[in-house]
Amino acid sequence: MTVARISAALLVLLLLAGCGVEPWVRPYERDRLADPIMSMDRDPVSSSYINHVHEAREGARGASGSAGGGCGCN
Repeated sequence: MTVARISAALLVLLLLAGCGVEPWVRPYERDRLADPIMSMDRDPVSSSYINHVHEAREGARGASGSAGGGCGCN
């Protein structure tokens, strides 16, 4: 029983050790994270193009996170 408690306490301490690192992204690291290749999508470049075509056909933008109105004049 004590071995289980000690190992559980060590596991909790190990997991909490990751919280001590700086949580923010440095300005010079943001360009790498904003790259479309970092997206969780399987083919981010193609999906971006398809989303653009869909928005142009619909004449409006909705719920995709892009800014701008329906006129296409970003």
